[in-house]
Amino acid sequence: MNTQHIHTQTLLPQSFCFQKHPFFLSSQAQFQHKKFATFTIKKSRCFSGFTRSKVRSSVSEVEEKKQAEQQVVKRAYPFHEIEPKWQSFWEKNRTFRTPDEIDTSKPKFYVLDMFPYPSYVCSRRFIEVLRAGLMVCCSGAGLHVGHPLGYTATDILARLKRMQGCNVLHPMGWDAFGLPAEQYAIEVFSTGTHPKLTTLRNINRFRTQLKSLGFSYDWDREISTIEPDYYKWTQWIYLQLLKRGLAYQAEVPVNWCPALGTVLANEEVVDGVSERGGHPVIRKPMRQWMLKITAYADRLLEDLDDLDWPESVKEMQRNWIGRSEGAELDFYAVDSNGQKRDIKITVYTTRPDTLFGATYLVVAPEHPLLSSLVSTALSKNVEEYKEIASKKSDLERTELQKEKTGVFSGCYARNPANGEAIPIWVADYVLGSYGTGAIMAVPAHDSRDHEFALKYDIPICWVVTPEEESCVESRKAYSGEGTVMNSSNATSGLDINGLNCKEAASRVIEWAEKTGNGKKKVNYKLRDWLFARQRYWGEPIPVIFLEGTSESVPLHETELPLTLPELDDFTPTGTGEPPLSKAASWVNTTDPSSGKPAKRETSTMPQWAGSCWYYLRFMDPKNSKELVDKTKERYWGPVDVYVGGAEHAVLHLLYSRFWHKVLYDIGVVSTIEPFKCVINQGIILGEVQYMACKDADGNYVSADSSDLSSEHHQESIPEEKVMKSGDSFVLKDDPNIRLIARAHKMSKSRGNVVNPDDVVSEYGADSLRLYEMFMGPFRDSKTWNTTGIEGVHRFLGRTWRLIVGSPLPDGTFKDGSLITDEQPTSEQLRVTEEIEGTRFNTGISAMMEFINAAYKVFPVAIWYHKSGFWLVTNSE
Repeated sequence: MNTQHIHTQTLLPQSFCFQKHPFFLSSQAQFQHKKFATFTIKKSRCFSGFTRSKVRSSVSEVEEKKQAEQQVVKRAYPFHEIEPKWQSFWEKNRTFRTPDEIDTSKPKFYVLDMFPYPSYVCSRRFIEVLRAGLMVCCSGAGLHVGHPLGYTATDILARLKRMQGCNVLHPMGWDAFGLPAEQYAIEVFSTGTHPKLTTLRNINRFRTQLKSLGFSYDWDREISTIEPDYYKWTQWIYLQLLKRGLAYQAEVPVNWCPALGTVLANEEVVDGVSERGGHPVIRKPMRQWMLKITAYADRLLEDLDDLDWPESVKEMQRNWIGRSEGAELDFYAVDSNGQKRDIKITVYTTRPDTLFGATYLVVAPEHPLLSSLVSTALSKNVEEYKEIASKKSDLERTELQKEKTGVFSGCYARNPANGEAIPIWVADYVLGSYGTGAIMAVPAHDSRDHEFALKYDIPICWVVTPEEESCVESRKAYSGEGTVMNSSNATSGLDINGLNCKEAASRVIEWAEKTGNGKKKVNYKLRDWLFARQRYWGEPIPVIFLEGTSESVPLHETELPLTLPELDDFTPTGTGEPPLSKAASWVNTTDPSSGKPAKRETSTMPQWAGSCWYYLRFMDPKNSKELVDKTKERYWGPVDVYVGGAEHAVLHLLYSRFWHKVLYDIGVVSTIEPFKCVINQGIILGEVQYMACKDADGNYVSADSSDLSSEHHQESIPEEKVMKSGDSFVLKDDPNIRLIARAHKMSKSRGNVVNPDDVVSEYGADSLRLYEMFMGPFRDSKTWNTTGIEGVHRFLGRTWRLIVGSPLPDGTFKDGSLITDEQPTSEQLRVTEEIEGTRFNTGISAMMEFINAAYKVFPVAIWYHKSGFWLVTNSE
């Protein structure tokens, strides 16, 4: 009989425990397993192809538990022997390597993790802790137990598909460029340690940790965005964007951080300071490289419908793109005598039907016409307001809950519908980057305009009759549909009274186009992608400028990669010039075509650049002649399953889709979308923290007390002094005192990070992986609990004893435990959908139920088949 030892790559360890295998038995005494199938166990004197060494079926569960307790806990499942042995075997034999030459008649499965950023996180608190000497720098790197959640899930899927005969591509790499690594080197190391050194150190750390967790990655395909062989092709893509007119330079208002010496994205600015480091941020105009993602707005929107993505992610992208249909209408400024001036303010509105209700205009603080509109008497007020607005991010300015602020410009404009002169205000809730940077404010039918009008005593004119009487009585802003009223003017020739809103909007657009007062317009919230950062640690932009001119010349493709120069001083210049400007010998060059002196672009690409297309490079990582071989791309593309955090729902996924569509248009890829299925794993929160409230005298106050106030302070309570009471937690010594129970996202600043190295050292990688899959539904957030991992570790021990027997007195296990590779019958083999559905926790629960049942009915034989499913059958 062909037999093999149980420790193979597809069996225990580091596979069995994390894959929900259906369990089946042949006919005879059957019982129902509620999750998978009908089980049949038949007692017999001998086993077929399987030996449990010196374990008698007469051993009761109680006796077995007693014996287990007498053993050292770690010996119950000897992970310290199994895991190093098989991890070494897998690495030495390149077990999970996907060869370049494969049988393409087989189905493929490309499963990918959003690759990690191997850098220290330079939060304000983290830097403070480091500077205070409270933490050793090198301890800040590496994974915490939240990271392996998604990695374990993709590993399960990869192993299953291999067992089912698919060609599997399951790679790993590093998103290694970016501001955090550069800032860490500047702020933490006074010597200015090069960011490449810290990044490579962290990559090595991450790789060691991932290998210790037994993931079945094809490490032969490992890539890093900081390697010239990789970013050569990032630069090549940029040149293709230039050729198609999708990359251009423009003067745009940006978030400028003087301390960091770089432009920050809106998401990197919180409360007027940089997210990394807490440095002040201002808005100022700068000439920047932009990518014309708006040219693909409709395609990015339309193609979402066919994607197997979470609906919430698709909706976030729809909202970010923000397509709307409306009109651009022209308002002319008037002088103090009411005469028309030669200054036209164009507004964009999605509600042209409310034109007669516009009682004021609002222009953004950065509007290009503002200086020509402001009266001399109010210019100081406007300048002061502009300065305050420049310190706010776009997200802060448009926050619906914030109090609206503004200043009067001292100027008026004429409403083209009724001829009335209305005031022009400056307010930061209008953005210069959206629409035209100016709006017609209709306070009766827009909540923001209504709030602003009430605050500054601006007239409110109702022009839509609500369909519900209660809306009229409330006198609040009504933004819904209805019948138009108060909207007729003989001079302008526009009368829309009595029409419904949709008909009225069409009539206004028709009138505006006929009279030259405006036109129909489709608009997007999506802005062109600001694609330049004034920092060192990023991909050089392959462009030169002829000396003395602003004319840009792209490098020839044969000159790629344009590599970063080695700099000892990569700190910000303080002048707005990027750090690369210090590399004079690198900056000063010659245009090869004309022979004229030229200077290189000194801004670098944003971190998003390298992560936009890395999934393609994994298909063909060693190709020096093209980005990806077309044959390989046609076979492997698109990515079948892409797993990562919901925080990347918009920017990373949207940018990747944009680049992919450009590559599709130029024939590099064969699919219109990069990722067929996207799955967002939940967050693993730190352990629950229990807090008790105390008054000034030190007496406990229940958290649900009506007397509780901000004057009461909170005290941390150890878990052993807490007990559950209904849906709440209370003090054991005084159950009348209800506690506050909270779990926070793991972060170094909170001190609630659990290091996976510690868990692996004490319980093994199998236990960690099994526990993370068992904690709850994969897509939901869940709370870490160390006692929970002890439970799954005991389950592994029970499973191990069932298969190979109890440990000998010296802690070793007797040889001789074998399984067969024989073909099961069709009745014995059934297929489960639990893995494909990523319902890992319910599958593991079923495995636990089965192991409990198997211990009660002996003898049994556990069989394994190459399809990857475990079977249990009678010994005959």
